[in-house]
Amino acid sequence: MADRDKTPWLIPSDDIALYDALALLRASFQYMDTRIDPPSSIHTLTVEAMQAHCLSGGEIWAMGQPLFACMFLTPKSDSLYIGKLAVTDGFRGQGICRRLMDHAANRAVELGLLALELETRVELTENHRVFSRLGFTIVGASSHEGYDRPTDFLLRKPISLSADS
Repeated sequence: MADRDKTPWLIPSDDIALYDALALLRASFQYMDTRIDPPSSIHTLTVEAMQAHCLSGGEIWAMGQPLFACMFLTPKSDSLYIGKLAVTDGFRGQGICRRLMDHAANRAVELGLLALELETRVELTENHRVFSRLGFTIVGASSHEGYDRPTDFLLRKPISLSADS
């Protein structure tokens, strides 16, 4: 991996790279189609929605040229929410997710936020293991509208405002 690929970079709301990020997300989330119920919101995500995310205070970070990883960040009252995290198949197992999580923790510190949060589907047990190894714990569960069972877990990782995660 080239040095330029090791650092996350911010995708501006008017950057054509949003199309690449959407393609990466759709390809990376495709495996979930037969595993999760209800279906992923990735199927309704558009570049226009991604632009709106950026214009409303959210951020979309990417790695690589061409892109091989991305994540959405959304500041909340006391945490930085990580959404739509994706790493291309050929780059998994190389520490990319950890690098993105470290970057998210640094962004949270810059924003004065006390924790990272993310959600993962109940069925995706491999994600639970990955995020547990990265210091996240399950702190809640929720259900999509119309479901009488939990469909998502909320995971949280406290961070120190004075030190690296």
